[in-house]
Amino acid sequence: MTTTRHAARGRALATVLALALALPLAGAPTAFAAPSPDGGPTAEAPATRPELPRPTGPYAVGRDTLHLVDTGRPDLWVPDRPRELMASVYYPARGQGGRSTAYTSTEAARAMLAQHGLDVSPDAYASTRTHARTGAVAARGRFPLVLLSPGFGAPRSTLTHLAEDLASRGYVVATVDHAHEAAGAEFEGGRIPPCVGCDPDADVPGDRITANRAQDLSYVLDRLVGGRTGKAAWARSGMIDRKRVGAGGHSIGGAATAALMNTDRRVRAGMNMDGGMRIPPDGLRGRPFLLLGTRLTTTPGGPYGWDAAWPLLDGWKRWLTVAGSGHFTFTDAPVVLHQLGADEDPEATLSGRRAAEITRAYIGAFFDRHLRGTDSPLLDGPAPAHPEVTFHRP
Repeated sequence: MTTTRHAARGRALATVLALALALPLAGAPTAFAAPSPDGGPTAEAPATRPELPRPTGPYAVGRDTLHLVDTGRPDLWVPDRPRELMASVYYPARGQGGRSTAYTSTEAARAMLAQHGLDVSPDAYASTRTHARTGAVAARGRFPLVLLSPGFGAPRSTLTHLAEDLASRGYVVATVDHAHEAAGAEFEGGRIPPCVGCDPDADVPGDRITANRAQDLSYVLDRLVGGRTGKAAWARSGMIDRKRVGAGGHSIGGAATAALMNTDRRVRAGMNMDGGMRIPPDGLRGRPFLLLGTRLTTTPGGPYGWDAAWPLLDGWKRWLTVAGSGHFTFTDAPVVLHQLGADEDPEATLSGRRAAEITRAYIGAFFDRHLRGTDSPLLDGPAPAHPEVTFHRP
């Protein structure tokens, strides 16, 4: 690796560490690590074209894309512009109609990889095979909705394998890009807004970032189902059961989920993948919440704040830790990067394939229980099939 690449990685990590220390309750954003010289303990044989794992549910998967502009709210990072969002909406579909969807564009991949100092081909990363199809015929019926928010600095594409799997199991899923908070977030017309928030000199308090994201997610929910903002923006909105809405996210996206539940009673269940937590003294009014993270989350007084939040979660709750996991284990990062011979975190020992299996199994079981009424013994205690997962009971 060249000196330039080491310097780029160092700047990315310095920025992220500063954010993590300054925003302990707003999430624990971190950078992908650059590839280790030997490919790392979990690196797989390089693939010319990576592929996301196949969805496990009975439905085919469709995908639409929405460009949303909240004209009544200025952008947090660029105040002279209205708040702008992008959403990929995945839905249960019938048959194999429609066209294959791209994982991301080469330009978006280039921006993301450069931000995180990764020596990976943008063309190869962007060529990752997905399983959703645009223009697919929607399945009949009404389905629960799940909103997903990515980590700070990461685009919505990094939550694709989870979104596809949930859609195949009978959910409508919206992954959201928050303008100026990710490198490689692709907007309308192929635009890639700069990650203004990635600048180490950006001076925005963490609680303001999470509150703003909560507003973003409420707005997306409005535009998907209709409501406070008027008519629904999604042509298939009739698929959504408005009484069964969940949300979740990675890192600061998980923190934003808790903030969203503080302010939007329409969200019935929430989950946080390795992000910070702040819960109000009156709790979440009995609504269920899932915490899925690394061993670092169990550190007393650690940066995530889970130990302080735990007693305030006043409904059904689980705190799961995954041995061998890193901060990006619960995203697409290990799935795609390991196939390209790179590591998202040299200290994480789980393979990309195993990381996806665990993430899908537990998050799917959580939403199945609380949005579909289908109980799974997976959430009742340790499972022989998943020895890496520990139930933390402080």
